[in-house]
Amino acid sequence: MNTLALADPGAELEIVGGKGESLARLARAGLPVPAGFHVTTGAYRDFVARHDLREAILSGDAAEIQALFAAHEMPPEIAADIRAAYESLGGNPAVAVRSSATAEDLPGMSFAGQQDSYLNIRGADQVLDAVKRCWASLWTERAIAYRDRHGISRDEVAIAVVVQELVSADAAGVMFTEDRDRLTINAAWGLGEAVVGGLVTPDTVTIDRAVRMVVDQRIAAKTVMTVRTAEGTREEPVPPGKREEPVLTTAQAVGLAELGMDIEELYGRPMDVEWALHRGRPHILQARPITGQREMWNDSLKGDYLWSNGNLGEAIPSVMTPCTWSLVQAFISEIMIVSDLGGHPMCGNIGGRVYMNMSLTASLGKALGMSKKIRDTQLPIYGKLPEGVETPLLPMSRWQTLKAAKPMLGGRREIQKLVARIPEYIATAPAITEELRAKIAGSNDLVTLWQDEVEPRFAECNRMLAAAARQDAGSLVYLGARLAKLVGERDATVLMSGVQGGDGRLESLGPLLGLARIKRGEISREEYIGRYGHRCPDEFEVSAARPVENPDWLEEQLAGLTVDPAELLERQEEAGRAAWRRFHERYPRKAAKFRRDVDRWEAIVRSREETRSEMMRGFWMVRDFVLRAGEVTGRGDDLFFLTIAEILDVLSGSRRPLTRVDGRRATYELYKSLPPYPGIIRGRFDPERWAADPDRRGDVYDAAATVAPPSQTISGFPGAAGVVEGTARVLASVAEGDRLGEGEILVTTVTNVGWTLLFPRASAVVTDVGAPLSHAAIVARELGIPAVVGTRNATMLVRDGDRIRVDGSTGSVEVITEAALVLS
Repeated sequence: MNTLALADPGAELEIVGGKGESLARLARAGLPVPAGFHVTTGAYRDFVARHDLREAILSGDAAEIQALFAAHEMPPEIAADIRAAYESLGGNPAVAVRSSATAEDLPGMSFAGQQDSYLNIRGADQVLDAVKRCWASLWTERAIAYRDRHGISRDEVAIAVVVQELVSADAAGVMFTEDRDRLTINAAWGLGEAVVGGLVTPDTVTIDRAVRMVVDQRIAAKTVMTVRTAEGTREEPVPPGKREEPVLTTAQAVGLAELGMDIEELYGRPMDVEWALHRGRPHILQARPITGQREMWNDSLKGDYLWSNGNLGEAIPSVMTPCTWSLVQAFISEIMIVSDLGGHPMCGNIGGRVYMNMSLTASLGKALGMSKKIRDTQLPIYGKLPEGVETPLLPMSRWQTLKAAKPMLGGRREIQKLVARIPEYIATAPAITEELRAKIAGSNDLVTLWQDEVEPRFAECNRMLAAAARQDAGSLVYLGARLAKLVGERDATVLMSGVQGGDGRLESLGPLLGLARIKRGEISREEYIGRYGHRCPDEFEVSAARPVENPDWLEEQLAGLTVDPAELLERQEEAGRAAWRRFHERYPRKAAKFRRDVDRWEAIVRSREETRSEMMRGFWMVRDFVLRAGEVTGRGDDLFFLTIAEILDVLSGSRRPLTRVDGRRATYELYKSLPPYPGIIRGRFDPERWAADPDRRGDVYDAAATVAPPSQTISGFPGAAGVVEGTARVLASVAEGDRLGEGEILVTTVTNVGWTLLFPRASAVVTDVGAPLSHAAIVARELGIPAVVGTRNATMLVRDGDRIRVDGSTGSVEVITEAALVLS
């Protein structure tokens, strides 16, 4: 049984998958579903068995499995059945060919776009090819990772395919029936892809269930629509006259709402319904149960901005819980000179990950006549833009921009007054934090404690870091470039290393050097835990346990310290002395001035690093507060899925915020299952659609499509000078650190203080994210390890086990021998 009619009574989950089962149910109920048929899971399993693919599927990686599907022909009997089913539709119609896996659209596992779908397919040969590509999409990296997270083994999952006539939609959208009293319809011109993919802000129409009337209608400026073409589909501009015109008439909206209520009654639960209109006639394209009322966290939909995860993405590398995001927003409001400009956000949440809005600073720079200065200042912090990517300016006049920025400029002067307090803050912060943590642990009036002590302390921690980060920021930005111009990149990085801290080194090196000091008997384990037990790769994420919470943590770290950093530091100190001698010989009149500049630079970096460490105690303190709130309310870790304001509401007796927990937890798990998003994003970005695209780019996404083709060369900032050849070890997270062998080259997306213990083992470091002032660059310079940072594409082009050449002086990385050839 290779195919079934769309409404066949035998179209059950294990035969036609989740999407197919739902469409069959709708069709049997007489709802207006486009004509079509199912290609069953039996056909898929037959294909796998005929070509003996089972063992490869159980043990292979995504690329290998998908290549096997592409390499094998469709068995003749299956192909004949699919051809016959397609021809029964009559007239060689354009169809949609959609994947329907047995592990999708299940309760608690709604995961739209997990496998591939293809629109505007015409002709039996194209249908056969699309079916086979749908089968292969069961084994994308993304789909495999998602099922692994939910404990679904490779052997138990299968895939069917739904083939339906493609509705030539004049308008389309999505309808939600989760509200007890009202239904909500999103509508836009053209095919529904623009709405589902977040390419357009749709009209929103609200219908009262009881009286069957439109009670609210918000008409959006719809600039883009998806249309059919001979080759498939494409986005094109909406004609100017239709952009502000309502997509739906009142009668059409009410008619769709009635269909939505019929579907809800059929399923007995709230539904998410995709629909289309052709010549005024409605068609139901898909209906899914709303599981947990998942949310959308996506500030890229707010406008045409350029987003970068440079700098902040290093500090906050993972998907954030709602509690953490609310705290990060408070942090941003203190740390940034500009946090919001005329309603345009400086910092955004895209699929749970934090991004900076570079359009805002570019617009501010232009209004102030400082565009070049701001670009030059940002370069060592946020990195370079890929070729062809432009920074769109905010839709504000110069006068509007300056007026919006005026109140913020005064705040900058207030922050500068705090600089003098930094030494006292660093000295007293540990004791103050510990005192507050003790109060939290014993408090039964957390709301008052938050208002009177915890929140003011948290705000002060953030303000002190703002002060430390802004003191003489120009010296941080320009000194390296000035030195490199005089003495070259190699000597410049050496001259700017050896930053002396209170106990000998830079705070970022503290966790590493402290372990060596324990082994030498210079400090106790208790002293080490007190100073560094709160530092970890995900230290901004309050739901993440601090290392000190794991009783085995310190012993594990000591066991992992296989290379004493003392030798590296000694070698770098000698290199520094030699570099200064060369500088004195070459520029005797400039040496003293530059030595003072470097000393000043070192003092600023040390102050910033130490202040940040104490600021992270503030986030640790808030973690304790949320954990205690979970104990007091009996809701445990549910509270991490509420904002801090909502947690205070719950503590005050409100239960309403708790209704949002399930949906937010599902949203968090969804975004966490996706691969890390591109470092540069321009315009509207849909993380799910991007992750489902087999041709997705990990370095940049540009909705304006102005970006140049992917570069096949790897280059970035010279992080630390030196040339090394060796085996690349590509790590997705610090948890994989035991795979890094001594002398291998560490290649990863981004590093922070939690990665420092791995550096002595590496012969070089390469990162996608970073700039001259990033963690990887600074720590590599201190240890004398060659580094190239901010490549954006290293993890795309370097495979685990490749032999590569890293030149930290020029910022280049070259693949010398690919992994397969190295092994052979």
